[in-house]
Amino acid sequence: MSSLSKTLRIIHAGALQQVIRKCVKHFSSHNANLTFEATGVGSREGAKRLLSGENYDIIALADQALFAELLVPDLVKSYYIFAADQIVIGYSQLSKGSEEINQGNWFETLLDPQVTFARSDHHLDPCGYRTLMVWQLSESFYSRPGLYSKMESACIPYSLYPKSLDLASALVNGKVDYAFLYSSEAEQLGLPYITLPSKVNLSNPAHANFYDQAAVSVESKVPGKNIIIHGKPIEFAIGISKESQNLELAQSFVELLTGPDGNSILEECGLIPC
Repeated sequence: MSSLSKTLRIIHAGALQQVIRKCVKHFSSHNANLTFEATGVGSREGAKRLLSGENYDIIALADQALFAELLVPDLVKSYYIFAADQIVIGYSQLSKGSEEINQGNWFETLLDPQVTFARSDHHLDPCGYRTLMVWQLSESFYSRPGLYSKMESACIPYSLYPKSLDLASALVNGKVDYAFLYSSEAEQLGLPYITLPSKVNLSNPAHANFYDQAAVSVESKVPGKNIIIHGKPIEFAIGISKESQNLELAQSFVELLTGPDGNSILEECGLIPC
């Protein structure tokens, strides 16, 4: 199949940057004369860009719930869940306390006044509100009353980091000691990380009821209004804009990502195909 002077516009979660690049490379080899414009942002911001009138063919987000909340049925007809992940604590070899930190004491390490850690903005990025959920769930799981508020007070201001990929860059550049990321991002960048118990890392559907007790207030699609979202297992999803001028190409790209070749790419990038 060939295309003449067509551009496929993709807006995607920052965490999917490497996945989208690999899919674009694969797709381009079978579609001559096709160009791509790929924009990586926090997923909540990405959905709101469509709401504000920006035009894209494909939308790939780090939280499948954003489609139902913001995009379906007005802007996107349907969407497909294609990958799962987990929240981890990334660090570098230079991070203070990295020799002692583990799954059982991470909060003690992070709350050391000499240690810096960061998260992304929960109003823009699912990794940001999922991090807050992890803190809430950890307060219960570890029987540490007040842990959530202590973590929130000690965290570097999230406004510095609009998406989780920015956090990974901050780690690589030594700007922070620790950051709450997706495990796939840490793996892609070769960063060491602490894996959290499955009951708090939002990875396991078997713990969905436990995750649901976590709740975060975020900006809704109505300016000045907030909504409450609850913890759920992490699921990435992709959809096609109803305004797409390249529906056949967009559908083919989605089929690539959700098919066998896409699954191989997802695994290479540290994600779990669904």
